[in-house]
Amino acid sequence: MNLRRIKRKIKGSRIVRWLKMLILWIKLLWHYICWPFAWLKEFAIVKHPKIWYGFTRMLPGRLDRYIIGKFIGTYFFAILLIISISIVFDVNENLSKFTEYHAPLKAIVFDYYMNFIPYFANLFSPLFVFIAVIFFTSKMAGNSEIIAIMAAGVSFKRLMRPYMFSCILISLLSYYLSAYVIPHGTVIRQNFESLYKNNKKNTYAQNVQLQVSPGVIAYMQDYDNKTKCGSGFCLDKFENKKLISHMTAYRIQYDTIADEKYHWKAFHWEIREMRGMKEKITSGEFQPLDTVIMMEPTDLVYSKGQQETFTSPELKDYISKQIDRGSANVVRYQVEYHKRIASSFASFILTIIGLSLSSRKRKGGMGMYLGIGLALSFIYIMLQTVSSTFAINAGTPAPLAAWAPNIIFAFVAYFCYRKAPN
Repeated sequence: MNLRRIKRKIKGSRIVRWLKMLILWIKLLWHYICWPFAWLKEFAIVKHPKIWYGFTRMLPGRLDRYIIGKFIGTYFFAILLIISISIVFDVNENLSKFTEYHAPLKAIVFDYYMNFIPYFANLFSPLFVFIAVIFFTSKMAGNSEIIAIMAAGVSFKRLMRPYMFSCILISLLSYYLSAYVIPHGTVIRQNFESLYKNNKKNTYAQNVQLQVSPGVIAYMQDYDNKTKCGSGFCLDKFENKKLISHMTAYRIQYDTIADEKYHWKAFHWEIREMRGMKEKITSGEFQPLDTVIMMEPTDLVYSKGQQETFTSPELKDYISKQIDRGSANVVRYQVEYHKRIASSFASFILTIIGLSLSSRKRKGGMGMYLGIGLALSFIYIMLQTVSSTFAINAGTPAPLAAWAPNIIFAFVAYFCYRKAPN
C-alpha cells in the first residue's frame, strides 16, 4: 500500500471525523460564550465610554504583565533557592536524631519537611520580597529598561502599580497561609519533633486556678495533658460575692469523644449547695458525674509555640475567652494574632524601599543593593523579635509591638519614595 492511500484512509477514518466534529462544537460553544461579553463591550464603548476607559486603565497592560511576571517569578525562585539551602543544613543537623529515634522516611518527608517548607517560607516572606525586588529591578536598571520606561512618559508613581499589584497577591497568599494553613501543619510538625527529635512538649501542670465563667472559679492540683486527666479538683460558684456552690472531685477526666466541647467526667465527687441557712450535700462515690465546665485542656497547659498552632479565628476566640477569665498568659497570643496581619503588610513597605533603591542605573551592578536589601530585611526581622519580647516581658501593648517595625520602616519607605524620582 503506497503513502497516498494510507493518508486517504487515515483522513477518512471514524476517529478523525469525530475529532473534527468535537473541535467544531468547541468553537461554536466558545462563540456563544464570548458573544454576550463582546456585545457588552461594544455597548459600554458606545454608551459609556468614560466608564469603559476607566475600567480598561485598571487592567494590567503589557508592561504591567512583564513586571508582575518578573516579580512573582523572582520571588518564588528566591524562596526555592533559600529553602533548599535551609533543608540541606537542617538534614545535616538532624540526621543523627532521625536515625537515633528510627524516624520513618515517610514521616520525615510528609510530616516534617512538607510542613517545614511553608512555615519558614512564610516566616521570611518579607526577606524574599525585598530580595526579589532588588534583584530584578537592578537587572532592569542595568539593562536600561527603567530608563526606556521613564523616557516613554511613565511616571515613577505609575511604575509602582504592577509592584503593588504583585504585593497584593503575595500579601493575600501570606496571610491565608499564616492564618489558616500553617497552624494545622505546625501541629503535625511539633508532634513529629516530640517523637523523633526529643523536643518534649509540656504536658503537665500543677496548682491551676482560673475563672471559667463569671463568678465560677476552678482549681486543679495536678493535670496531665497526655491522659486529659486531673486530680484534686474543686469548683466554686459565687453569686453577689457569696459562695452558693462548692464541688470537689478526687479525679476529673475530659471527655474527648463528646459531641460538644467542655464535657468533663468527675469521679468521687461531692457537691455542697448553700441557700441561706440551708445546705444540701450530693455525692457520688461509685457513679461518675457528667458535667459541663467551661474550660478545655488548652486552657490548663501551655507549651512552647502553642500560639502558632491556632488558626486566626481560633486565636481570636481564645484571646477573648482568656481576657474574660482574667488570665495573664494572653500576650503571646495577642502578639501572634497581630503579627500575622502586620507581616502581610510588610511586603508593600519593603517593595517601595527596594524599588526606590534599585530603580537607578549606577556603576558597580546590583551587589551593593543586594547587600543593603539583606541588611534592611534582617533589621526588620530583628525589630519584630525585639518588639515581641518587649510585649511579652515588658508590658508593651501587643498591637504596638506587632506593628512597630512596619511603622518605623514606613517612614524609611516614604523618604526613599520622595527621593527616588530625583
